[in-house]
Amino acid sequence: MKTKYLIALGITLASLTVKAETYLLTLQASIDLAKEKSYTMRNLQEDLKIAEYNLKSATSSLKTHIDFSLTMPEFNQTVRTWDDTTGVSFYSVKRMDYGGMVTVNQPLITNGNIYWETGLNSYDDFYNQDRSATFNTRLRLRQPIDALYGYNAIRSSLKSARLDYERTKKSLRREELNLEYRVSSSYYNLLSLQRSTEIALLDYERQTEANKIAQNKYASGLIREVDALQMEVDLAEAQNSYEVALINQESALNSFKDLLGIELTDSVILKDDLEYTIVTVDADKAVEYALKNRTELRERDIAIEQQAMSIRQRKAEGMVRGYFDAYVQKTGTSMGDITTTYGNTIQHSASDFMDRPINYGVGVTVSIPLLDWGENKARVRAAEARQRQNYLAKEELERSIETETRNSVAQLNNNLKRLQLLEKNVAIAEKSFAITLQRFSDGDIDSQTLALERNRLNSAYRSHLSAYIAYQLSLADIMRKTLYDFENDEPIM
Repeated sequence: MKTKYLIALGITLASLTVKAETYLLTLQASIDLAKEKSYTMRNLQEDLKIAEYNLKSATSSLKTHIDFSLTMPEFNQTVRTWDDTTGVSFYSVKRMDYGGMVTVNQPLITNGNIYWETGLNSYDDFYNQDRSATFNTRLRLRQPIDALYGYNAIRSSLKSARLDYERTKKSLRREELNLEYRVSSSYYNLLSLQRSTEIALLDYERQTEANKIAQNKYASGLIREVDALQMEVDLAEAQNSYEVALINQESALNSFKDLLGIELTDSVILKDDLEYTIVTVDADKAVEYALKNRTELRERDIAIEQQAMSIRQRKAEGMVRGYFDAYVQKTGTSMGDITTTYGNTIQHSASDFMDRPINYGVGVTVSIPLLDWGENKARVRAAEARQRQNYLAKEELERSIETETRNSVAQLNNNLKRLQLLEKNVAIAEKSFAITLQRFSDGDIDSQTLALERNRLNSAYRSHLSAYIAYQLSLADIMRKTLYDFENDEPIM
């Protein structure tokens, strides 16, 4: 069953200084425009970009990093002191340093890192007339031992970045749904006021016709003067109601433009077929979709996961901690007169590098907490208490979602029944007013009876329109609360 009102009402605001645009908008076009221009949506989209970049940064931190440092060159002139039995003497020292170092660092998923660095450093000592070069390369492994059984910072930071990104996406999607509902509400409110303006205009035209009939009858002596005067009063009231409807419509239009983010001087044309399709929703199915799809529940799960990581971190602070450190190094140096060429200095350094034995080291450093007077244990208990609060909040949220979803389904079904009932009421009221108007023309009834019938027809129009708006908003509300489109029987994510 469908009912249809065709509305194509354009309202133009002219400006002498600003070039106005014209928007032909349906409901979906209004929603798309609001998503494009809304400050809140644009701000959340930037938050999503921030979370995306943070996630990329966290994943990139696990990849191999290569750095190159270069001293090119560095000159220093200082004053040194010489203290002996004869006293203190001062002399000037001049030195020029050159060098370059390449470092290749590979973070490990175990929160450690392995790196290799190699480079050449050289200096000229102008005081001692020396020139020296050192060629050095080292391979080193550093691993926190508590990361193997306690808290792994690099894993936690990566997981936290992923959860933040997911939470931001959920927030963005929820705000999209809320914005869609606000736009739908404003859109239908504007349509309602436009329709109310049409109803007021029709009432004004009907009252104008009825007043003409009454004045002709009074002139012919068929009705009393008081009846003719009453018709004039009713006409003035109808005209005032129409003017008030125009003002309300203009105010709603400005609010609608503000919500969409367009200029108040722009023109807006709403073209919409006010029709409805019967949609029945099963409460249990709606609750199932709501508990499955609601972004708030996933955000609560994310908070629980993040708090679990915080608990592990607190516990690790009270565990045995330490590092395993191992390295292999090879070095070659050369020392010569400052007149020695750089090529010979580097060549001698390389020869020494090949001849020298390998340097190496390995060790474990351990830190054992002996006494903290229960400080760490108290912090762990506080973190666990916050986690229990998160679980309680999730349970309460689930109950709240189920309650509001069932109430929304009940409201939707009630609005549908009311809309179908008032649809029949409009048809009856239209027929009744047509009969009453004819009887008034024939002189069978007075103006007071006609006014009552006119008011009944206007009330039927407005009640039907209100029921239609309530039904459409109920559908939008169900969609927002379940993330499921029951009209098309498909998920909206």
